[in-house]
Amino acid sequence: MKKKIACLLSLALTFLLLLPQGAFAASFQIDFDTSCAALELVNLDTGTIVYENNADERRAPASTTKIMTYIVVYENVDNPDNTTVTISEKIRDELLGTGSSLSGIQVGDVLTVTQLLHCMMIPSGNDAALALADFVGGGDVQKFVDMMNEKAAELGCANTHFMNPHGLHDDNHYTTARDLAVITQYAMMLPNFMDITDTTNEYYYPAGGPYASEKRLLVTTNRLIHKNLDPQYYYQYAQGIKTGSHDQAGYCLVSTAQKGGLSYLCVALGSPSVDESGNKISEHGECTDSINLYNWAFSSLGFRTIADSDDAVTEIELRFAWNKDTLLLVPEESFTTILPDDISSSSILATPDIPDHIEAPVKKGDVIGTVTYSYADQTLATVNLVAGESVERSELLKSASTIKDVVTSTWFLVVVGIIVFLLLIYIVLALIYNRKRKKLRKVKKYKNM
Repeated sequence: MKKKIACLLSLALTFLLLLPQGAFAASFQIDFDTSCAALELVNLDTGTIVYENNADERRAPASTTKIMTYIVVYENVDNPDNTTVTISEKIRDELLGTGSSLSGIQVGDVLTVTQLLHCMMIPSGNDAALALADFVGGGDVQKFVDMMNEKAAELGCANTHFMNPHGLHDDNHYTTARDLAVITQYAMMLPNFMDITDTTNEYYYPAGGPYASEKRLLVTTNRLIHKNLDPQYYYQYAQGIKTGSHDQAGYCLVSTAQKGGLSYLCVALGSPSVDESGNKISEHGECTDSINLYNWAFSSLGFRTIADSDDAVTEIELRFAWNKDTLLLVPEESFTTILPDDISSSSILATPDIPDHIEAPVKKGDVIGTVTYSYADQTLATVNLVAGESVERSELLKSASTIKDVVTSTWFLVVVGIIVFLLLIYIVLALIYNRKRKKLRKVKKYKNM
């Protein structure tokens, strides 16, 4: 069942990414500075990338890695609510001395997979990530990591490679803002993902086992969604998803926000976390950049219908139709995208790509060509152009055209030329023959005299 769900979700995400609305990266101009090394802001309603900066630059993702870990765990555990995992010494020992963020699970604890997912995503527990990877990998964490990389390839993330399930630094552990946005959008379609990553109320899990009386508290690391964690970075419209940081990666944050009927996903990677002297930087630029981008998008961008299936885009020469020389072409479907509110409709260009002419009969809805919409040298979408009406063929015009084509064709002209040539030869030979006959008659007449 899990594999079927995974397959359907992969197909669903691929379909969404191939829709006209998600076919371009607008990267509109912003009026503020950013501190992150790489950024991507995606409108989730249309799939439109409305802002990006170094989106294809390979970056260390730190604990945002755990978004992929969640995906692989969920898709390979049939019943996460009732499947239990016992925490082993191997998990504890592997993280000793790494400075890992931990959820507080202890050797011998027995937790459900769902509880471990909470421990991994809320306080960013590397211990929970490693325990889940070891369990799903059948005791082989590397096998689990291979599954992570296979999933990244399946999602088309060509600039992503994982070396572990938690995000501790490794030179060969990297992703990009663009790839991480794709991975996150896939994860968002999985059950419980958004509920877990958006947990702001205190979450407790039983210490030692499912029926233990002692409870342990989990608190989110996400400043955007927790009012009391760091009030200056709280953003009331934010929902989830995952933080990450270490010295090489800097501060990282993947989040979403909803306001006024619009939804956005922001990937912010590489805000400086240490200065040149190695001292910790207290300012969280990943939070500031995300908030500023959300505010800019909510205040400056909106839905715009740039193609209406009822409005003709252009016309094309039509042949073999009685009393009709042209046919109007309309978009196959209406197309709505996200654009700055101050852009006038006249600044959006529609460039048709159609043949020189078409021939009747034509049915309404037949695809004739395409039209590409663009703004400021950026492609917005390419939409099929279809016939706006049905037109029957005139057999008389078709027959006349066929005759014309025949008599003006090269082979016909060659045949006629050959016939004319042979006729000329015949005439010449006939003239020569007649002259000889006349001459013969004169000779015979002379001899008879």
